[in-house]
Amino acid sequence: MSAGRAVLWDLDGTLIDSEEFHWIAWRATMAREGITITREQFLSSFGQRNDSILPRWLGARVTPDQIEKIGNAKEEMYRGLIRRYGIAPLPGVERCVHRLHNEGWLQAIASAAPRANVEAILASLSAAHIFQGIVSAEDVHHGKPDPEVYLLAASRLGVSPNCCIVVEDAAAGVEGARRAGMKSIGVNRNVAYLPADVVVRSLELLDRNAFKTLLEGCSAVSGYAPRRAAQAGLTEGADRS
Repeated sequence: MSAGRAVLWDLDGTLIDSEEFHWIAWRATMAREGITITREQFLSSFGQRNDSILPRWLGARVTPDQIEKIGNAKEEMYRGLIRRYGIAPLPGVERCVHRLHNEGWLQAIASAAPRANVEAILASLSAAHIFQGIVSAEDVHHGKPDPEVYLLAASRLGVSPNCCIVVEDAAAGVEGARRAGMKSIGVNRNVAYLPADVVVRSLELLDRNAFKTLLEGCSAVSGYAPRRAAQAGLTEGADRS
């Protein structure tokens, strides 16, 4: 058993690859607004929050109400694609999360995605019972590499940051884990891109003892106060990822 230890999962690019669904939804939604976006524009913003993406595409004069309206339309279309076509976990994910669950690890989603998107994906994967917590876009004020999303996830699980491992596919997420005082596993085909503690091209290639090894010697912080810890470091970095 690994009581008091947790794995915090990024979503897009780590558990699932939903890039194409996001692209289809953004392209169609922006076309309805009379705006054509390129694949390059989409990719340069992928993983960021809508309130960061839309001012770039619509200009600085776009209003919060417009951002909310357009963003909601895009997300609803995205969830419709998930519900219609389903989505598969990336290679090695299913085996990994179920093994951790069976070994008693706590697990949470720590993502910049809206909560409704996270819930739609977990429902599609039949995996909601695997995760004891979700931290989504609505829960945080600062995006990765700020550590807020990870510290809040640890808080909700009641686990000390030094007893958490973050699994990420992006450099900003790995940096957020470092700022949170957590170990990290990077999953990316371009392994040289990620400064994580352990980096693999796919979770299929991850040593089954990697999680246990990373937290050898881990002990809960005496007097750890989750709420105070979740508020620490909020002034560092504000990029959304």
